[in-house]
Amino acid sequence: MTPNAALFDQLPIGRDPASVRRRVEALEKLLERSFTMPGINRPFGLDFLIGLVPVVGDALAALMGTWLVWEARNLGMSKFQIARMMGNVGFDAILGVVPFVGDAADFFFRSNTRNLRIIHRHLDKHHPGTVTIDR
Repeated sequence: MTPNAALFDQLPIGRDPASVRRRVEALEKLLERSFTMPGINRPFGLDFLIGLVPVVGDALAALMGTWLVWEARNLGMSKFQIARMMGNVGFDAILGVVPFVGDAADFFFRSNTRNLRIIHRHLDKHHPGTVTIDR
């Protein structure tokens, strides 16, 4: 079993803030930091890889990014925060439509990481018991 598979086997299914935190962190890692580019040691994830497939890959990456927004909505985050997160996903999806430019943008513009930061700020403020030491 790979380390990532072990991580996903242990994910909680609850709707409490601590469970949501663990799930969104795991999805962000899968989408943005699962692999390392040899030579330059730059992390990348499935968002970049599936974005290489024209149209379908970008649509699938946008759907997975929207799942983070769905989890944030279930946490009761404000409409402004949700709109910002959807803006990040939408911007990433629009850039993905442009051949080559969209692929490079997926490598540098990490909408899921930005959205995770927004979720972390909300959780740290409203649910401080979910804070973890090692990020």
